[in-house]
Amino acid sequence: MSDTQAITHRRVLKIAVPIVLSNATVPLLGAVDTGIVGQMGQAAPIGAVGIGAIILGAFYWVFGFLRMGTTGLAAQALGRGDGDEVAALLTRVLLIGGGAGLALIVLQGVLFRLGFWLSPASAEVEELALGYMGIRIWSAPAAIALYGVIGWLIAAERTGAVLVLQVGLNLVNMALSFWLGLGLGWGITGVAVATVIAEWGGLLLGVWLCREAFRNPRWRDMGRILDRGKLVKMWRVNSDILIRSLALQAIFLSFLLYAADFGDVTLASTQVLLQFLHIVGHALDGFAFAAEAMVGQAAGAGAVMRLRKAARLSSLWGLGLVLVLSGVFAIAGPAVIDLMATDPAVRADARIYLPWLVAVPVVGLGSWMLDGIFIGATRTADMRNMMLVSAAIYFVAVFTLTPVLGMHGLWLSVHISFVARAVTLGLRYRALERSVQADHAAA
Repeated sequence: MSDTQAITHRRVLKIAVPIVLSNATVPLLGAVDTGIVGQMGQAAPIGAVGIGAIILGAFYWVFGFLRMGTTGLAAQALGRGDGDEVAALLTRVLLIGGGAGLALIVLQGVLFRLGFWLSPASAEVEELALGYMGIRIWSAPAAIALYGVIGWLIAAERTGAVLVLQVGLNLVNMALSFWLGLGLGWGITGVAVATVIAEWGGLLLGVWLCREAFRNPRWRDMGRILDRGKLVKMWRVNSDILIRSLALQAIFLSFLLYAADFGDVTLASTQVLLQFLHIVGHALDGFAFAAEAMVGQAAGAGAVMRLRKAARLSSLWGLGLVLVLSGVFAIAGPAVIDLMATDPAVRADARIYLPWLVAVPVVGLGSWMLDGIFIGATRTADMRNMMLVSAAIYFVAVFTLTPVLGMHGLWLSVHISFVARAVTLGLRYRALERSVQADHAAA
């Protein structure tokens, strides 16, 4: 086995660490944009940027499957040694991402009205938000195509390039936001224009980072790029991931809606505590992405023992990380709560439910890592089905436990959903290995 094939601790960390560092930069951009608009001395612009970013983010999120699906498919092509498909796949996802972005531009009027119907605001905020979104929508093709580029780079285990791309995009965005928003006094318009320039620049940088794919002439072979069988497989994989993601989103959206029934204080404390959950997700992404890349390459090669070792080592490092996170949450959690909330009632309420967040990293580990393993193997139908089962179990738990235990019952239901995802996917793992063997034998 070559060094590039061997599954080692060093290889896991080489993939995971840049993703963890990259994800750490994600919250900075929103904070900077909010701070810049906040210098205008009015509340409406802050609300407009916030709600505009949320609405656009929701529409872009629908196409997030392009990142996961691309990673699994590209990693398997690499594992098979199919360089032609690796090159053609990059062009395919760029075309799909660009086409999806153009569709959003064409449909922007309808989509923005839908966004405000789901998340209404004052007339002044909506007017400002419309101006902000009307500018930012012009980078939708770049923003969505970047999902595919990042997925392709992760599959190639080039997460250092992902780090460069993410940090570069965010730094350019922040610098331009300061210059256009504050320096030239463009305010919201400047912040929106800065994002458009940064996202198109990010796509150009991403394509340049993938430049080795364009040395293979198959990158422009439209017969292969638009091959019906390849497109059908992409559709199957990506539609499964989309349904799975919608079911997961339904859990967390309903969680917030149920929390609102317990009053404004509890809703506010829940929002604070959910930031701990975001930290866990961003941190574990590094090791889940490592599993995606290594499992995908092993699946493409039909190397079941290598696949098993990739799953085991990436999960082992994930376990080490979640134990650290749980310890940090237990020790520093109260101080972090005080930093994020000044209202004494919100602080006190958040402390009551903090133990649930201390437990989240360990309880949620299995679901995060198994997602990465199944994405790498493109066993997305199992992901879809088990997520639907887990969502059903969650809602049964909510209706059963919340009337008895109150907000504690709601938090317990979320933990039950994590366990359900891990158990149901875990029960399908042996079938995953058998299918990899069968696919390789049939090839």
